[in-house]
Amino acid sequence: MGSRGAAVQPRTQEVFEDLGVLDDIYGTGGRFPVAMRWDGKNQLGAIDLVERNAPTPGRPYSETWMIPQWRTIEILRARYEGLGGHVESGELTSLVQGSDDVTATVWRSDGTRELIEARYLVAADGARSVVRESLDVAFDRVGLDAPPMLLGDVVIDNLDYGYWHIWPTASGGLVTLCPMKGGDTFAFIVQFADSDTAPDVDHDGTPEGLERLLSSRTGYDFKVGKVPFVSILHPRTAILDRFRIGRVFFAGDAAHVHSPSGGQGLNTSVQDSYNLGWKLEAVLHHGAPPALLETYHTERHQVAAEVLRRSSGLLRRDRKDTKVGFSKRESDTHQLDLEYRDSPLTVERRPSLRDDVLRAGDLAPDAPCTDASGARVRLFDLFRGPRFTLLAFGDSPTPELSDDLVDTYRICSSQAAFFPAALIAPDRPARNAYADQGLFLVRPDGYCAVATLSPDDVRAYLSWQHLGAPASSNF
Repeated sequence: MGSRGAAVQPRTQEVFEDLGVLDDIYGTGGRFPVAMRWDGKNQLGAIDLVERNAPTPGRPYSETWMIPQWRTIEILRARYEGLGGHVESGELTSLVQGSDDVTATVWRSDGTRELIEARYLVAADGARSVVRESLDVAFDRVGLDAPPMLLGDVVIDNLDYGYWHIWPTASGGLVTLCPMKGGDTFAFIVQFADSDTAPDVDHDGTPEGLERLLSSRTGYDFKVGKVPFVSILHPRTAILDRFRIGRVFFAGDAAHVHSPSGGQGLNTSVQDSYNLGWKLEAVLHHGAPPALLETYHTERHQVAAEVLRRSSGLLRRDRKDTKVGFSKRESDTHQLDLEYRDSPLTVERRPSLRDDVLRAGDLAPDAPCTDASGARVRLFDLFRGPRFTLLAFGDSPTPELSDDLVDTYRICSSQAAFFPAALIAPDRPARNAYADQGLFLVRPDGYCAVATLSPDDVRAYLSWQHLGAPASSNF
């Protein structure tokens, strides 16, 4: 696995806070270091390649965080097991879809075969997805205008761990070594821009071979220790036409493959699963109509296509920057501006809105409030967990809803006798982000589903009438 997927973007940090793992992520990783440009053994000066924004009340996470992907996986697995889950491993060899279920044949690590029957199957098995191949789904990869790369993790004994080191004009192509926060290695990339040469794991991936390759390319006398991980990357992009086929859903690299530029792949994959997870729970456990699951493709395919466009564009900009080798990673890589305004799950009922106001389909922002005792409460604290959250601003009337499915909170400018349990937002960040009056229904994945002045719109939404479901639906 190595340290690939080491960039955790601000939107994914919001997801990790909701999942209860952000403290562990922060406790292990660190901020991206400033880059040091080199020409042979000579330093050319430092440059910051990462946009670093100050946190705001609405967006408390404003900077990309670095942590090796293997460590992120460990943290997520430990959290899942701490909640009572258990991760099993095996090799899927075939699957059969029926009208009501899907059956997978899995070979366990102990050599036994097991047939697993389930209502649905989620294929999150990577770019070489066995599930995708079993269903004979086309996944045409398009080559990008970039040379092949040798990449991996390496221990370097004589290189400053405080910088991201870049040789933009190295012989044969760009060479970079970025220290991995939360580990003891550098993540390296060696481009093979000369068409007469090609990366060779057996030849270049040993400590001796990599030391020879790095030193000859850069002119710097590297002292290479162990090489825990090495691989070859041919930059390509691909996306499935459909993220759902019958009872099978595709997520992550099984559905879309990105340019490595900008650290978008892992983050888009996390958010695929976050989007699909609450919808599966709603259908399987809360009586939501199966039509809800169709919105997974509708929402995530559009987002993945946009992210692919951005990451491919960033790679093209990198190729043009011969002085540094990388263009600056700006806030469009943070994924906080991705939205679902055109989704069938989005209901905006307020008239005559300004262009700059929060709309249904946007990410619901955070804001500080206080409760009746004066204790500090963030809106993100209210959103945490698998339920919907209804925010009622001012004296907007609210519908009667099941407390098991929706948490309702009133946000006022000051404590009022007729709303004794209201949260108070005296400094206006919450009301500035949302409104002085109105109802905002926030989905379990943190997006604003409904923005309205009428409680009837919220009630109708949770009966799934916008999906053609009958009003008697018990969600």
